[in-house]
Amino acid sequence: MSNIAVIGSGSWGVSLGNHLAELNHNVMIWSFSEDEKNDLNMKHKSKFLPNLVVNENVKSSNDIEEVVKKSDVIFHITPSRVTREVFRSYKNFVGKKPVVICSKGFEAQTLMTLDQVLEDELDGVRIAALSGPSYATEVAEHIPTAVILASKDNELLEEVSKIIADEHFRIYKSNDIVGVEVGGGLKNIIAFGAGICAELNYGMNAQAALITRGLAEISRLGVKMGANKETFYGLSGLGDLILTCSSDESRNRRAGRLIGRGLSVEEAKKEIGMTIESIDNIMIAKKLSEKYDVEMPITNVAYEMLSGDLNVKEAVYKLMTRDLKFED
Repeated sequence: MSNIAVIGSGSWGVSLGNHLAELNHNVMIWSFSEDEKNDLNMKHKSKFLPNLVVNENVKSSNDIEEVVKKSDVIFHITPSRVTREVFRSYKNFVGKKPVVICSKGFEAQTLMTLDQVLEDELDGVRIAALSGPSYATEVAEHIPTAVILASKDNELLEEVSKIIADEHFRIYKSNDIVGVEVGGGLKNIIAFGAGICAELNYGMNAQAALITRGLAEISRLGVKMGANKETFYGLSGLGDLILTCSSDESRNRRAGRLIGRGLSVEEAKKEIGMTIESIDNIMIAKKLSEKYDVEMPITNVAYEMLSGDLNVKEAVYKLMTRDLKFED
């Protein structure tokens, strides 16, 4: 049994925390919201997972110092844009405790992956990244799920794997934390495009092309950033891409549908009601493609749509009429 800190009380934080509690770990979830804390402590409920009765081993607090100090392992699950800010609020209490990044994205100001953000803030932090195709609702319902845990530290991989793996939640290990972070951060952009295709009734041909060519541009960028190409054909690349592009359970795909329907970005955000990482990350991906001189046509047209330079059908036409080339 371990004492687990979960930083973030959104759907994934509550689902993962509940999974860990069912494995007899003591789980304390930090919540920014007083209401979310009270729902967890008093009602054993979360507004993000209305059908889940949260395990009694899960407690919640608004005091991040209390949550971290009492823990053996920290799972960090906040929107990427606030990762540094939240980590700064508890980094002095981390010591040698492992921090497992469960968020997907980049820091807009620096273009850093989230593990790099934590390393930038705390020298010597023991860090891993958990990613892969894992809807929070399905994990909460014990539907078989396989994910990837990445770290340069093999002892840490072994330690954390033993804490979270069971017959419903299978762990694969990797030393390619860059590849896992890039795949998880960029797949949301392709899911956004898949939602647009679905709203326009473009069918399965278009979706298959989008997933395949989306994976190609993600892997091109990832390799330039130091990742192994093979990582992108695993759970954190192709696996997560298939999941998020194929179901409206993905808020990024739903956001794409709303944009395809003619809603503005702000209207889509209001409709979804939770963080839409794809919209946050399109600008970042555009900057990364320029920094590393990587061709990313899907990312580019997504950026032009959100900037108001192209409408949806113009974006599709632009992609389909690019110069013909050999597949890479």
